[in-house]
Amino acid sequence: MDGQGDKMVWWREARFGMFIHWGLYAIPAGVWRGRCIPGIGEWIMYNAKIPVKEYERLAEKFNPTKFDAKEWVRIAREAGMKYIVITAKHHDGFCMFNTKYTDYNIVKATPFKRDPLKELSEACREEGLKLGFYYSQTLDWHHPDGMGNFWDYDISKQNFTRYIKEYVKPQLEELLTGYGPVAVLWFDITTPTPELARELRDFVLEISPNTIISGRIGGYLRMPSTMCKGLGDYITMGDNQIPDRKIEDDWEVPMTLNDTWGYKSYDHNWKSPGKVIQILVDVVSKGGNLLLNVGPTAEGEIPKPSVDILLEVGKWLKNNGESIYGAGAAPFDAPTDAPYKFTYKPGRLYVHVFGWPWDGCLRIFGVKGVIEPEKAYFLLDPSQKSLNYSWDNEDLIIHVPDKPLDSVDTVIVIRLGGC
Repeated sequence: MDGQGDKMVWWREARFGMFIHWGLYAIPAGVWRGRCIPGIGEWIMYNAKIPVKEYERLAEKFNPTKFDAKEWVRIAREAGMKYIVITAKHHDGFCMFNTKYTDYNIVKATPFKRDPLKELSEACREEGLKLGFYYSQTLDWHHPDGMGNFWDYDISKQNFTRYIKEYVKPQLEELLTGYGPVAVLWFDITTPTPELARELRDFVLEISPNTIISGRIGGYLRMPSTMCKGLGDYITMGDNQIPDRKIEDDWEVPMTLNDTWGYKSYDHNWKSPGKVIQILVDVVSKGGNLLLNVGPTAEGEIPKPSVDILLEVGKWLKNNGESIYGAGAAPFDAPTDAPYKFTYKPGRLYVHVFGWPWDGCLRIFGVKGVIEPEKAYFLLDPSQKSLNYSWDNEDLIIHVPDKPLDSVDTVIVIRLGGC
């Protein structure tokens, strides 16, 4: 296996990570001048066309004294997450780390005066979690040479190449050299030209060869909206988009817990723990990773509904993690209308039963001659007591009790022969 393959090993094993969108946008929390601004929370500067000088004043009020890096990492760990990716700089241009290339950062411009990324780096190292950084390499509504701000700047005078060379690359070097091993660099949107994307990728890998680069760095031969990893190390799906079939490549879906990424005070459309578990299973059953987002408040707390959901997911993973971590897509597909999903490891087929059979007969469709079952048992059963099974033409029938062991997802392990 080559070097690129080697660095992906931990990522494929992890399957579940925490995305964190945190910045000045947590202060207005979706409300500007008394009005609810449509759209996702971290885009409020763009959606409300807030002038740079006016938006900058938010920094004077940003003092997240309740921020506790160890607590955030503990929540991620107890949720069963194996890595964290946090916004170092989002599209609003505010830097959540102590950069020397602008005073528009959390250490120099706010009363907080602390570097949360440094503290998270130390906390992740203590807990054994990987840490990565989201960095907006294209949109920057604060910088005159960044893209996207047409209400403050004359876009005809912008020099984006200069922005990449004199601002983006030096900041990336700071992140890659000053915050311990950076597991992932999560670029967004796309880099405008393949040449600049390639230059950026090569720059990153020269400094930190083991850093994994997200597919949104760009370098597309087709339209950026087409599913493609371009010059990155894995495919980044569209926001909240799960493919309808397995993908024979490394891929990840970034997903919100409600309807926003950055904190929005009136968005209470939370996914239930059961929904998150079934989404995670669906993603892994197709060979992907789930990067699930939280949007901390301006005070520095992960909202309680997010925490409650994640801890419930963590309880399920504590009992069923064998079917997720290091697992992937089975060599064959479950029918789209089946009440179950498959995850797979060599010699083990994990059947995630979402809809329990009323007649005690779980029918696994069309696997005659495809698998050679040696034993079937509940993953939750420490004794691994065998479940009876039989064949009905092409279908494997597993005989199960009247009620599921888990109302959200009961996992049955089929130990396979011939592996």
